[in-house]
Amino acid sequence: MRVAHVLRKYVPREWGGTESVLLRLLRGLRACGTQGVVFCPRAEGDLGRDPIAEDGTEVRRYRYFLPISGISRAQREQLVRLGGNLMSFDLGGQLWREPSLDVIHSHALNRLGAMAWRVARRRGIPLVLTIHGGVYDLPEAVRSSLTEPLKGGFEWGRVFGWLLQSRNLLDNADAVITCNPREAELVAAKHPGKRVVVQPHGVETARFSENHVEAARTACPRLVGKKVVLVVGRVDPAKNQDWVVSQFREVLARHPGCLLVLAGACTNPVYRAKLAALVESSGLAGNVLMTGGIEPGSPVLAGLMQLSDVLVVPSLSETFGLVILEAWAAGTAVLSSKTSGACSLVQSGVNGWLFDLAEPAEFHRGLDEILSNPSRRNAAVELGSRIARDDYDVLVLSRRIRELYETLVEIKGGNRS
Repeated sequence: MRVAHVLRKYVPREWGGTESVLLRLLRGLRACGTQGVVFCPRAEGDLGRDPIAEDGTEVRRYRYFLPISGISRAQREQLVRLGGNLMSFDLGGQLWREPSLDVIHSHALNRLGAMAWRVARRRGIPLVLTIHGGVYDLPEAVRSSLTEPLKGGFEWGRVFGWLLQSRNLLDNADAVITCNPREAELVAAKHPGKRVVVQPHGVETARFSENHVEAARTACPRLVGKKVVLVVGRVDPAKNQDWVVSQFREVLARHPGCLLVLAGACTNPVYRAKLAALVESSGLAGNVLMTGGIEPGSPVLAGLMQLSDVLVVPSLSETFGLVILEAWAAGTAVLSSKTSGACSLVQSGVNGWLFDLAEPAEFHRGLDEILSNPSRRNAAVELGSRIARDDYDVLVLSRRIRELYETLVEIKGGNRS
């Protein structure tokens, strides 16, 4: 079986959770006899290593444009990084000419996803659509941050969306995959009769359980001798790192010797500058380490988690929370904000701890318990590790996707007959 995977962004130097999910899915599907080919937009500058291509998957890049006028270069770059509704004439032709495709799997919504559907319909093959960042289960603050770069501009490309029927994409797809049960409920309610599949993201538990502590110590010597509070995620308002920074003086008063480590590539330079200024103005320069992006496949991330006393997830929105599974696989305690993704994984006080962003006292109580009660922490970590290994290993989950492809291909073939 051969499957085309359509992306709206792939820049290896800005590697994040979505890229990790895709790489693991491609790897798992290949083990199940399914070969993938990735279609992604062209990108400027030095892209760095290409882990997907190095792993054995062909990568095709298509030309695109952003049909918006009246915005600055910085706004345009930010839209391309995260929330922009891209358009491409190139993508359709490439998908049409790609030989021997059995399925098109779009990880992009809007116009790009609709273009993929148009080609799939003409070729008589299924279109599978994965929702990564949320459509309906999305807090207003996150929704606003995605549209912020559009201010002052005019989106003249809506005619393309109308022609492609991009607003009907979820209705037109043969199956919609979401990693979040709440998102699945909302999609099913708004699109009755649609095949909606809840498919969690997978984690390569073996890789995160191997000992990589020395790699992390070498990369970040400041970790030695510290109680490490780790936050992993792209530097972006949705990940909400500044919230943790704003609480960290109190953390130090309760737990002297703590080091806050912010690990992740920057996808919002303005936010990163504000974050750095907050660290400086709070007098925390000696207590906060910003690692920048970690090279894909590097053992440093697993090593950071293994060295850390706790992984904090302060996000405004997480439709799943892959980093929680990675932390469990690495043997690290988890303290997360109450996003829908985290709430579907974490039982507070059992396999991790949850807190409300509007109630900082909950955060401090959870952190106190993790740092001051080793037996409770170890019990939660052991349970979380077992859940990651038994229920979320990438090979187990990839087989389910392969079975979905086979079912849809069979149905499509029956309809053609």
